[in-house]
Amino acid sequence: MMQDLDTLATALYARIDDTLKASPELAPPRPKVGFAPTLSDAELLTLAVMSALLGYTSERRWIRRVDKDFRGLFPYVPRQSGYGKRLRAASSLFIHMIRILATDTTLWSDDVWLVDSTPVGCGCSRETAKRSDLAGWAQYGYCASHSRYFWGLRLHLVCTLGGLPVLFALTGAKADERETLRDMLDTAPDVMAAHPGQTIIGDRHYYGREFERDLTERHLVLLRPARKGEPERAGAHLFKPLRQVIESINQTLKGQLDLERHGGKSPAGAAVRVLSRILALTAAIWHNDKTGQPIKRSMTAYDH
Repeated sequence: MMQDLDTLATALYARIDDTLKASPELAPPRPKVGFAPTLSDAELLTLAVMSALLGYTSERRWIRRVDKDFRGLFPYVPRQSGYGKRLRAASSLFIHMIRILATDTTLWSDDVWLVDSTPVGCGCSRETAKRSDLAGWAQYGYCASHSRYFWGLRLHLVCTLGGLPVLFALTGAKADERETLRDMLDTAPDVMAAHPGQTIIGDRHYYGREFERDLTERHLVLLRPARKGEPERAGAHLFKPLRQVIESINQTLKGQLDLERHGGKSPAGAAVRVLSRILALTAAIWHNDKTGQPIKRSMTAYDH
């Protein structure tokens, strides 16, 4: 099978369409009486993934590009306001499809996970922080990896060594990473049941006797670097190279998928734009896995 954007888009559309035919309850809710949407939900999600892979951060510019170059694939595309409303209404479908595609890869069975959080900036000026609809959810925070303060959110990500998203959450910048990991595990009991004895590798922020005891009770093994004053912990030789792996995965989201240029102006808008990038990453890994590519996280074939 060819590895290019058209092939990925076709395969993704077919998979989403088949999923919705088998499980129509996954589709966004609509009135029972009224016109059926001209742009299907499968086409909508495929458009969002293509937009992320091609580096479009403006919906208006993306719709103009679709009108010019992709009319053969998408005969009808709504204008920017309608497109944005459809995306926000489809947030739950994005989440379901991320999980469905992830479980359909060979990477899903990996017995080692990485956990980390990364900043998702939402503005730079004081006026933005005061007047934005994101104020209250978005907060001022500090990124130790890049020694900088920011105003916005944090994306918490549990992924495989190959970069496949397993669990994720979008929180305020000051949210406790340990509590967020617990919440992610609580909301996905089926994932935990399918991965007994899983090893999770995190940085030194994932510490505490109570926290580690809680993970042990969930039959999870936590590996992390020793904090100041602690004796060396098991697996210390793994942390430095694996730290580069999680940083590389974060850079894929930020450098290739423009995570911090999402352009969301409201909680629903920011959330769905982050979800579209996670779906794009998952879809690329899924397609690379199905086509037998050696590097599952590579998106070079899809970004032009």
